[in-house]
Amino acid sequence: MKQTLTERQQHILWATIRHYISTAEPVGSKVLVEEYNLSVSPATIRNSMSFLEKVGLLYQPHASAGRIPSDSGYRIYVDQLIKPDEMMAARAEDLLKEQNNLSAGHLEVILRGASQILATMSGYITLVTWPQTSSAVLRHLQLVPIDASQIMLILVTNSYETQSAVIKLPATNTEQRENQLTQEDLEGELQILSNFLNSQLRGRSLADLKALDWSELDREFKSYTDLIREILGEIGRRSEQPEYTKILISGLAEALHLPEFSQLQQVQTILHLLEEEQELLWPLIFQKAENLSEQRVKIRIGAENPLEPMRACSLVSATYSRGNTPVGSVGILGPTRMMYESAIALVEATADYLSTTISES
Repeated sequence: MKQTLTERQQHILWATIRHYISTAEPVGSKVLVEEYNLSVSPATIRNSMSFLEKVGLLYQPHASAGRIPSDSGYRIYVDQLIKPDEMMAARAEDLLKEQNNLSAGHLEVILRGASQILATMSGYITLVTWPQTSSAVLRHLQLVPIDASQIMLILVTNSYETQSAVIKLPATNTEQRENQLTQEDLEGELQILSNFLNSQLRGRSLADLKALDWSELDREFKSYTDLIREILGEIGRRSEQPEYTKILISGLAEALHLPEFSQLQQVQTILHLLEEEQELLWPLIFQKAENLSEQRVKIRIGAENPLEPMRACSLVSATYSRGNTPVGSVGILGPTRMMYESAIALVEATADYLSTTISES
C-alpha cells in the first residue's frame, strides 16, 4: 500500500536517509537539528521519526540507537524524494566520450572501459552484459584451411565481435581436396569462396542467413553447395538467442572498502554469485521495459531482489540498444545505503553511451 506522507515527514525521511548514506551511522533527532535546516523543534523531529518508524520506513537497530532506513523507506526515497544527479551524468558522458576515442571501435575495449569508468565514479560493483547477437549483422567472414578435412569459419559482426568455429568439410569436398589440391590451392579456393559469400551475405542479419535458398548457384560454385549449407547452418546456430550473455564485472576492489562488505562470509557469497552463477544474475539485470511509459532504469532494493546474496544490496540497471532493439544492460550493485542520485544518473548515461556507440558501429 502506498504510504502518504506530509511535506515535513518527507523532508525528515529524506534528511535521515541522506545522512545515513553518507555516514553508515544510525541517525538521531539531534543530528538532524544540527546538520539540516528543518525549521522545526527537536521534539517535532522525534515525533515525525517515531511515525516514520511506526509505518515501517525507519527502524532502530538497537534500543538506544538512532534510526536507519528500511527497504520501504529507501523505496519512497528513490521514487518520490530524489532526482538523478545531472552533473554526475555530464561528467560520465565526458569520460565515456574520451574513452571512446581511445577504443578504436573494439567492442570489448568499449565495454570494459565503460564498466571501469562506472565503477570508479560510483564506488560500487558494476555489471555490463555483453550484447546479444541475435540481431547482429554480418560485417565480414573468412574461411581458413586447417587440414584436408576441416576449415575455420571466422565471423565479424557489425559490433566488431569476432566468432570462430571449426567446420568439417563434406565428404565429396574432402575427397576432391585430398586427391587434387595442394595447401596453396586450398587456400586460394577458400579465399575465392570467402569473397563470394561476403558479396552475397554482408549486411544481412545472422538470424536471416540460415533461411537462404542456395539450390540455384552459378556453375562456378555449384560444387560448394553442401559446404555452403554447412557454413550457413553454423551461422544460424550462432544467431539463436542465448539464455544469457557474459557479464563484465568491475569495481570489486572499490566495494570491499564499504562497511557492508566487511564480513568475509557476505563477500564470499557475493563473489560466488558474480563469478559462478551469472545465469541467475543476468535476468535481473537485463529487464526490458514492458511499455513506452515504463521507466527505463530499474531499481531493486534489498528484499526486492530474489537472490539471497543480494538481499542486503540494491541493483540499479538500464538496458542499452542497437537501434530500437535492447541488446544488453548496464548495472550498479551496491549496499542499500547507496547514493541513488548518482547511481541512477551514471547507469542511464552509460546505457545511452553504449546505445549510441553500438548503433553507429
